Amino acid sequence: MTQFRNFKMVDYVIYGRGSFSQLDEILAPHRINNAPMVFLVDHFFENHPLLNRIPSKENDRVIFADTTLEPKTTQVDKIAAFLKEEYGKVSGIVGIGGGSTMDLAKAVSLMMTNEGSSADYQGWDLVRKPGVYKVGIPTISGTGAEVSRTCVLTGPERKLGMNSDFTPFDQIVLDPELIHNVPKNQRFYTGMDCYIHCIESLQGTYINEFSKSYGEKALQLCQKVFLEKEIWDDECDDQLMMASYAGGMSIAYSQVGVAHAVSYGLAYVLGTKHGIGNCIVMDHLGEYYPQGTDEFKRMVDKHQIDIPKGLCKDLTEDQFDKMLNVSLSMKPLWENALGKDWAKVMTREKLRALYEKL
Repeated sequence: MTQFRNFKMVDYVIYGRGSFSQLDEILAPHRINNAPMVFLVDHFFENHPLLNRIPSKENDRVIFADTTLEPKTTQVDKIAAFLKEEYGKVSGIVGIGGGSTMDLAKAVSLMMTNEGSSADYQGWDLVRKPGVYKVGIPTISGTGAEVSRTCVLTGPERKLGMNSDFTPFDQIVLDPELIHNVPKNQRFYTGMDCYIHCIESLQGTYINEFSKSYGEKALQLCQKVFLEKEIWDDECDDQLMMASYAGGMSIAYSQVGVAHAVSYGLAYVLGTKHGIGNCIVMDHLGEYYPQGTDEFKRMVDKHQIDIPKGLCKDLTEDQFDKMLNVSLSMKPLWENALGKDWAKVMTREKLRALYEKL
């Protein structure tokens, strides 16, 4: 008998321009007496007007999340330990920012109720207890972190998510006004994360009609905003925000592929940010995604984006080994991309040659 995955989705979604202003009433029923609501905010917003719109009460706490590097298990553990020591319990965690901040918020929520280190839960279905109430509010679109059942963390031994049914947000707020002033390069790198999600999902061996319906729509929206539109306007923000949501949903019942598997190695060894790492890899994946890679290159040219080169030219053998080990440990990604016999196709030598091009 076939076993189908019964996966958890976000409980509540609010969408629309200005919907951020409803955050106070959204949080109100979830406040616990004397337990603060914690707003985990991307450090980009320090001294930013958005801070004045956060509905923090007298005993609430605003913590700025350093997103210079991608989230680490040590960073998660430090924040969770501080909150437990300072307050004992909290009403909830509200993540405001990009994929890194939202992943941090999900992870901190889980570590408020689960023992040990977040590194203990890197993998699939290892989390045992629900976290505290958590809300995700993206201020940049593309990662799909707002809807995914994982929070990707760099740990002492691997870069891997806390993948569980307890990970998705209880509530997300999708307000396109919040993503309007994202710098062009950052908007592109993060938007391409969504585009690449779609290419990998739609061409993967795990594809099914559920994933296909979301993936095709997300891909169509990415093509509109990055290829067809001549100027960036409010409609682009609306469309990219929904592309991110649909792209995240498309991989909920499928998987990503080669670009993500390879970029995880870059991130672990070199600290390369996820979006730009995917772009660096996608630039060299014509063998695996010929049409997608060609279209990606046209998007790069249209928006005049510089894709970094030469990242791996001075790596030591030890660094290459770590990079290869991290990448090859992403078995579901490789299987989705290349099938059950993927290890015969993507040998260690072939992957090493791919890294040497980056």
